[in-house]
Amino acid sequence: MLIDARRAAELAARNSYGRLVAYLAVRSRDVAAAEDALGDAFLAALKTWTESGVPKNPEAWLLVAARHRLIDDARRTQVKDRVIHALKLTGTQTQLPPPLEGIAFPDERLKLLFICAHPAIDPGIHTPLMLQTVLGLNAAQIASAFLISPATMSQRLVRTKAKIRDAGIAFELPEAGELSSRLEAVLEAIYAAYTNGWDNVTGGDPRHQGLAEEAIWLARLCVQLMPKEPEARGLLALMLHCEARRASRRTANGSYVPLSEQDTTLWSQSMIDEAERELAQAATFKKLGRFQLEAAIQSIHAQRLVTHRINWEALALLYEGLIQFSPTLGALVSHAAAIAEAKGLEQGLTLLEAIPAEAVRNYQPYWAIKAHLLKHLGRKADAQTAYARAIGLTEDSAIRDFLMGQQ
Repeated sequence: MLIDARRAAELAARNSYGRLVAYLAVRSRDVAAAEDALGDAFLAALKTWTESGVPKNPEAWLLVAARHRLIDDARRTQVKDRVIHALKLTGTQTQLPPPLEGIAFPDERLKLLFICAHPAIDPGIHTPLMLQTVLGLNAAQIASAFLISPATMSQRLVRTKAKIRDAGIAFELPEAGELSSRLEAVLEAIYAAYTNGWDNVTGGDPRHQGLAEEAIWLARLCVQLMPKEPEARGLLALMLHCEARRASRRTANGSYVPLSEQDTTLWSQSMIDEAERELAQAATFKKLGRFQLEAAIQSIHAQRLVTHRINWEALALLYEGLIQFSPTLGALVSHAAAIAEAKGLEQGLTLLEAIPAEAVRNYQPYWAIKAHLLKHLGRKADAQTAYARAIGLTEDSAIRDFLMGQQ
């Protein structure tokens, strides 16, 4: 029974955590309190569901349990009646009777994403705040992406949530004229969530197994909310192109397959078609941006379905344009790789080695690509050194095995 209750709680966390936190936070106007209340609700669920069985609607049970905790806390701290009133749900004032099984509530995640991008909040914490509050990543996972310690990231998040509460930041969607100024931060967070779910394709935390799908859903909501914003469509196109190839990233036994060697018959044609429609629609607004360029790069790869080849010259040009908008390490390294294929290994290696050494010291893709180029240039000793570095920086065992086989 305990195993069943634990599995049900894990499934509810995976499917509902972001929705529940967002719903509770928007009503209580206190993100940290909403998270604490939901955490207590999950603990209560493990005990109650073990003793009484898993309810037909675990999400509704958790919502009401968390809401009761928030109301109790509000009463103990003498919070104004309007806060208590805001937390009440029609028909849920008593304990957990059968009518609750049919409860439904709105999805507030997109609203909370835009709230987290409020201009009064330090822009540097916008994405981490969204990743934790709305998408359920923990401080350690977020810290890893931002190359700082988990303790530092946790402290920053705690301070930011306190500021949201104490400054009385509005828990409503901003006015139409303010949406665009916050959109970039929202899209960045959605894409960061997607890449986390993409990297976690082999398993791990059950809450994050569906994170890629969650991110795509949020991107769709952004497009619905702001249909004339081309970057929202660009992000959706980018993720759909990537998601279309999910089935081809691993063999049946779990081995890693690089993009250039993937079986295109396993790619999802329907997702590719949708991605192309979104990218074409974005282009009609004649306002180019980072996500549109990244989607166009993935579109070039998708053309291999028809042409059976990769147009490296086009990729090199697109990466060059991407660097103008967003000169990230990923863009610089990928540009060098495309140049190596289009214009020669030496030119690609020269571009790689022009990137500051300190910046790439712990950047695994740099070392993997450098090892590949050195190997094919016949510089075996240097290639071995680069492979060793790439392997040491690789967390995915399947990619590690692949690299070891390339030496």
